[in-house]
Amino acid sequence: MPLIYKDSVVLVGGAPVTGAVFDLVRKRADIFFAADGGADALLQFGVIPDAVIGDLDSLSEAGRGAIPAERIIEVSEQDSTDFEKALRGIKAPLVYAVGFTGARLDHGLAALHVLSRFSDRPVLLVGEEDVTVHLPARIVLDLDPGLRLSLFPLDAVTVGMSGLRWSFEALALHPLHKIGTSNEVSAPQVVLTSDAPGVMLIVPRAALGAVEDALLRADLHSPQT
Repeated sequence: MPLIYKDSVVLVGGAPVTGAVFDLVRKRADIFFAADGGADALLQFGVIPDAVIGDLDSLSEAGRGAIPAERIIEVSEQDSTDFEKALRGIKAPLVYAVGFTGARLDHGLAALHVLSRFSDRPVLLVGEEDVTVHLPARIVLDLDPGLRLSLFPLDAVTVGMSGLRWSFEALALHPLHKIGTSNEVSAPQVVLTSDAPGVMLIVPRAALGAVEDALLRADLHSPQT
């Protein structure tokens, strides 16, 4: 049973998190979760996690000692990542996930896999350079012309795009055959659609506010069939 919050949540993983990235999400939320060893990063930023979820193989002894025992939730199964374990335990208007990209490519790819599995959750994967979200059935973004925008498929998905330099009414994407990276915003409003889960929407970190607003307006429960 997930912990349900009315306010947004910051979820911190075990990959390195810079002060700039943490400050960016810190001011957007009052609730702080850690996925396993991400608790040590939160403590370094002077924040005691509201909860720590994971198999606890990365949490330091010092970190464990600094966090009230009732806030530490061990999930011992090894069929999912700590990111997935943590997301299963959270339900919030927005989840800002930091510390899940950058250090290791395999961890970053696993994080994208988790976003696709939790396509009905409003999760923003915030990194040093980019913000990544799962593309819902339809999303409308107010973005600055000239901004880089990428669509990366993890499955066979048909997408629609308007307001981009290269726009298409229906473009079949596939991870082995056709991807949609390094497109460019050409109009103040961008409309994106998809007929199935499995596409990552990637924009520069400077567009975080626009993506937040768009994600809050989007119906993440609309069927993608």
